[in-house]
Amino acid sequence: MNTTTTKNVCGDKWYLNLDKPEEALKILGFIAIFVIRTLLHHLMKPLGQPYLTTDFAIGLILGNLPKFREAFSGPYSITLNNIIEFGMICHMFVMGLEMNPSVLLRPPTKDAFIAYTSMITTFVLAFVTTPFLHYTKTAPYIFSLALSLMASSTGSPILTRVIANLKIRKSDLGKLASAAGVHTDMISTLFYCFGFIFFPTEKPLARPLHRFFRALLMFCLFLAQVTFTSIVSPIFLNWVNNENPEGKPLKGSHLVMSLAFVVLICSFPTWPPESMYNPILSAFTAGLFLPNKGRMSKWIINKINYLLSTVFYPIFFFWVGFIIHMRNFDITDKMAWARFFALLGTVIVGKVTGTVLCGLLLGYHVPETASLGLLLTAKGHFHVYLAALAIRTNRVKNTTGAMIIFVIVLTVVYSPFVVMDIIKRARKRVPVHIMALQWLDPTTELRILIGLHGPHNIGSTLNLMEICHGGREPGSIFYATDMVELTDEIAATLKKGGGAGQSNDSVTITDRSVTEMRESITAAVNGYGELRNGQGVTVRRMLALSTFVTMAQDVCGLADELMVSIIILPFHKRLNPDGTLDSGHAGFRHVNRKILKNAPCSVGILVDRSFGQTEEAWRPGASMDIAIIFIGGRDDREALAFAAQVARHPAVKLKVIRFLEDKSSQNAQKRSSILNRASVVEQEEEMKLDDECFAEFYERYIAGGGRVSYMEKHLTNSSETFTALKSLDGEYGLVIVGRGGGRASSGLTTGLNDWQQCPELGPIGDVLSGSDFSHNTSMLIIQQQRTRGQLEGLHDDFTIL
Repeated sequence: MNTTTTKNVCGDKWYLNLDKPEEALKILGFIAIFVIRTLLHHLMKPLGQPYLTTDFAIGLILGNLPKFREAFSGPYSITLNNIIEFGMICHMFVMGLEMNPSVLLRPPTKDAFIAYTSMITTFVLAFVTTPFLHYTKTAPYIFSLALSLMASSTGSPILTRVIANLKIRKSDLGKLASAAGVHTDMISTLFYCFGFIFFPTEKPLARPLHRFFRALLMFCLFLAQVTFTSIVSPIFLNWVNNENPEGKPLKGSHLVMSLAFVVLICSFPTWPPESMYNPILSAFTAGLFLPNKGRMSKWIINKINYLLSTVFYPIFFFWVGFIIHMRNFDITDKMAWARFFALLGTVIVGKVTGTVLCGLLLGYHVPETASLGLLLTAKGHFHVYLAALAIRTNRVKNTTGAMIIFVIVLTVVYSPFVVMDIIKRARKRVPVHIMALQWLDPTTELRILIGLHGPHNIGSTLNLMEICHGGREPGSIFYATDMVELTDEIAATLKKGGGAGQSNDSVTITDRSVTEMRESITAAVNGYGELRNGQGVTVRRMLALSTFVTMAQDVCGLADELMVSIIILPFHKRLNPDGTLDSGHAGFRHVNRKILKNAPCSVGILVDRSFGQTEEAWRPGASMDIAIIFIGGRDDREALAFAAQVARHPAVKLKVIRFLEDKSSQNAQKRSSILNRASVVEQEEEMKLDDECFAEFYERYIAGGGRVSYMEKHLTNSSETFTALKSLDGEYGLVIVGRGGGRASSGLTTGLNDWQQCPELGPIGDVLSGSDFSHNTSMLIIQQQRTRGQLEGLHDDFTIL
């Protein structure tokens, strides 16, 4: 077989001859690139470096090895240039497709203000300084404009990848940086499109009139491309998406037509020979105004991104290393070093100054906005391509162009360290102590905050305090907290100088309805406290007097200050006389949801149907049937820890019901086959924690006999889960369930949340609280403290700005 280029004796055709060693060297070189980049990336993963850093290092080394340079010289360099241009067309098309140009027509948001401010400050600073450094002798002012625009832009795909890899994508700063980066990238690339039209890079034509008509032609083609893509493409792609719904294979004819349509809108501005319009910028414009919603657009994005990340980017940086001929790099050139530090300083100072100034106006902290500015300095593949193109077309000297590329790569190298510093500062602002029942020290007292909306919650509160105590040593402290909405009428009755027993002791409430309500609750809970006096039970009265907007924040602050292990809140729906639940209070529902999201400890929501009306658990001869449903996950483990507290009470008959997924079923095998390796590992870790936690509970409370009984059900899907729940209808006065966080056996609950009325209860809790179930069974839904997300010691959506 042959791979070397030789001449055929029968004609002028060229073919490849595999027998020559330089051809084998080409193949070996590309294999080496892919193998080394994978190994080096894994070595640099602890530093958070993206593939761009490792790809550049490998490409710079291999691209300057003499053997490789010889192998890719001559006609092969032209082929390599063509491959790079095609790859950049795909890169820019997808980059535009993932952006949303409609944000330009809306009122500026915070991320837009930050993007505009940082761009302006950096551009002005760069445009003022670059002419004095003499980067080029060819059209110096046009080059200064292009270089200033590059300095003020951001490589949004790289920035987004760094933020996602280091797990701050859901934080306020991560969201702001991603949005501002995309905004900056979109604006700067559009300016490049206009700049290419009105400031052509080719040599000036003989007559200015020709330049004018050429610019007019390219501008008209640009407008035609934007108009055609904006109007026709939504109609065409909507038709394709409707003909190819999710779950069915894409039709081959529609796929071919879609790809042909994409090629058409990307290329037609370059058809006229007089236009000289850049195909790379044309691809970006086409992608920008093409709809990015729908199955076909997502398919194109996924396929092209896969091709770019696995094949093109390693070859691209090999080409960059090939362009940067290190033998021609003059390390003693002081002016080149001055340009390097001046450009790097301009990029950093300009971006940081712009974001800090805008952040001060928006009320953000200076250290965080400075970090945001450093993140926005990150550049991407397009900027590397422009700098390498300047070297290849002799716009700049090899040393100067290499310095520009080094600056671009350096902005990517330090970005992960900026993110790590943000995480480090955020960790200092969150509580390091764990407040959850599962990790409660047996030698410390149990602290529970119980919320009350009014006197109708008295019965359930007293029963909760009784069953949670259960003769526990060294005792329990219950904070009975009245949750009162601060209305204008109540605010008008407030007087300075608070009374005892109020969390907000700077004021006294004189509103008659509130004082009567609080007095009735106080009398009941104090009466229980006196009954259990000397038995380790302490009851304290608290008050959360706030508007519904701030009430959740006040309750969370109170729980953090009191260091409680769990907050138990009443459900926002009250019991009707006929045993059904009413439509609920929207304000208290908002409060419950915010507390679930931001609580510094575990949270329980009590759906009271009969729990507050049953016989008091402390009365002699009282009996209470309670069940806990255990499927798995951190919330179910916390529910099991709560059940362990309840199991100690002599009046409680606890039954533990474990739902186990039948792994031999076809549904389970199908789900396991589509899980990626990371998901499988995570699921196995969760199941291991579930088994360890349940085994400890079983050995302590079930194996030895007593009042705790056990039952397990083997199920295959959510339909059988619903049936199993229905079979428990009316058997228990209280059912304890987890909200569902971290649940490994998701197959047992998949589909239950399709018709959820109250997502804050989780799939199982929402089903049990439905109107189809017994009016005599109450539910306690428990969520474990959310202190550990993907970042150790931090919520995934932490706030630092």
